[in-house]
Amino acid sequence: MTTNTITNTTRAHSTGTARLEFAKAAAKAFRALIALDAAAREGLDPALVELIQIRASHLNHCAYCLHMHTNDARKAGESEDRLHMVAVWREARHFFTEREQAALALTEAMTLVADAGVPDDVYAQAASLFEERELAQVIALICTINTWNRVALSTAKVAGTDER
Repeated sequence: MTTNTITNTTRAHSTGTARLEFAKAAAKAFRALIALDAAAREGLDPALVELIQIRASHLNHCAYCLHMHTNDARKAGESEDRLHMVAVWREARHFFTEREQAALALTEAMTLVADAGVPDDVYAQAASLFEERELAQVIALICTINTWNRVALSTAKVAGTDER
C-alpha cells in the first residue's frame, strides 16, 4: 500500500457515528487526559491555547477538534481573520505576534516530529520568547492536543457533535 492509499483509507470513515465512546470505555485515562489538558493550559493566554490547538488539529486532519477549537476561539473573542490565517500563518505573519508565531512553529515541529524532529532554531526561537515555565506549558499543551486529536480520529468523533 502506498502512503496515499493509506491516507485515503484512514480518512474514509464517514458513517457519521463514533466508533467507541472513549470517555466511558477508558474513564480513568479520559479523566487523566482532562487533568493533563487543564494543567497544560494553566497560566497560558487563552488565545494562544486555541491557536496551538487549531494548528495541531489542522496538521492532524482532526475535523472534530478543529470545529471545537475554532468555536472556542470565537467565543473567547478571536477574530475570523486570524482563524482563517492559522493554517497559512507563515504567509500571514502580520496577523500573529512573535510569540504566537514561535508557538505555531513549535506546534508544527512537535506535531510532525517524525519528519524532522524539533529543529534547534524552532526550539531556540520559542525559548527566547517564553519563560521556562511558559515554554514547558506550551510543550505540554502541544502534547495534549496531539493526544486529543489521536483519540478523536481513532474513535471517529464527528465534527459538530461536541457535548461539553
